Amino acid sequence: MIEREIESELVKNITKLLLELGTGFAFVGNQYHILVKNEDFYIDLLFYHLKLCCYVVIELKRGDFKPEYAGKLNFYVSAIDDLLKTDRDEPTIGLLLCKDKRGMIAEYSLRDIEKPIGISEYNLFKTLPREYENILPTVEDIEKRIGDIPDL
Repeated sequence: MIEREIESELVKNITKLLLELGTGFAFVGNQYHILVKNEDFYIDLLFYHLKLCCYVVIELKRGDFKPEYAGKLNFYVSAIDDLLKTDRDEPTIGLLLCKDKRGMIAEYSLRDIEKPIGISEYNLFKTLPREYENILPTVEDIEKRIGDIPDL
C-alpha cells in the first residue's frame, strides 16, 4: 500500500481517524499545500488541536523509518510555524507514521531536533482481528441480506 492509499483511507474515514487521535483534533486538510520560495510542498495531513492550541502535521510513510524523514517533517513543522501559526498558537507538533520506527535509528535522527516531533508505527491487517470476528457479519451474511431486500 502506498502512502497516498493510506492517506486516502484515513481521510475517507475521517470521523474514525479523529476518534482514534482523541478529543480536540480539527481536520484542516490533506495534501495541504504550502509554498516556500516559489516551490510547492504538500503535507499529508494537517490538523489543529483545539485544547493544545497548535497545528499538528502528520506525515505518512509506507515503509520503515529512514533518517531523512525526520528532516522532511522538521521542514514541514517549521514552515507551518512560519506560515500559519499565530502569536496565540503554541509550536506546531509533527508526527511521522511509518511501518517500523526502527528504535535507535529514529532516536539518533531526532536527538538534537528541538521541535516537538514524534514517530509512531501503524499496523495493516490482512485478516480481521479475532475480537471482531463474532461482531461483524460475514461476506455470506451481507450477500444474503442484500438478496433479501425487495426491489423498489
